[in-house]
Amino acid sequence: MPPEMPHHRHDPIDRLPFDRRSLLRGGVALSAGALLGAGVAGVASGAGGATPASVSQPNIANCDAWGARPPSSPVTIINNKPNKIIVHHTALANSTDYSQAHAFADSRAIQDLHMDTNGWLDTGQQFTNSRGGWLTERRHGSLYALLHGQTLVQGAQCVGQNNQSIGIENEGTYLDQQPPQALWDSLVTLCAFICQQYGVPATEIYGHNDFNDTQCPGLIHDRLPELRTSVGALLG
Repeated sequence: MPPEMPHHRHDPIDRLPFDRRSLLRGGVALSAGALLGAGVAGVASGAGGATPASVSQPNIANCDAWGARPPSSPVTIINNKPNKIIVHHTALANSTDYSQAHAFADSRAIQDLHMDTNGWLDTGQQFTNSRGGWLTERRHGSLYALLHGQTLVQGAQCVGQNNQSIGIENEGTYLDQQPPQALWDSLVTLCAFICQQYGVPATEIYGHNDFNDTQCPGLIHDRLPELRTSVGALLG
């Protein structure tokens, strides 16, 4: 397995299906172009089979919006809902550029790192949260799956958990400092929306270092009880 970013080790992954029947059955591969045709390029609304919404859908820029490269091979759809959320930090610089343009550039840079250096087919995690609180879809198809609330796009973000968890990577390094408030607020909202869509309890939010030998997500891990409480309050 190729080396990951500092403080990270991830599993390799593979493919993706996408007509509505195959979303329920699984096992069919589909290219990035077919995903765009299936509506993944746009931020759709609603979640098939999900409970009535109490948490509003946050603004998540899809892969097309931030200029993602297509996956080098099809991604994998798991025909089960995730049972947990795993929180990461990127272990990269703590930028003071809080703009959406920076968030998009960071998303492209991390995708290049994961594909060109790590040799993965696409970005490892499903979603990224910038220091300015801008959210981006990272692994192709993850937003479509989230909005429909029935399947998981398998990532490469936590060894042993990739077929059952959603990974959220937070821009920056938090070994000796706290994340900006905008990032924290956005993390709470995204976690709450994921929990709502998939029926994941707020108690099932973890850090990368709960499962792998890593310092990730730094001090964010110390605040997981606070995160779970805040998410639970939003869920009602």
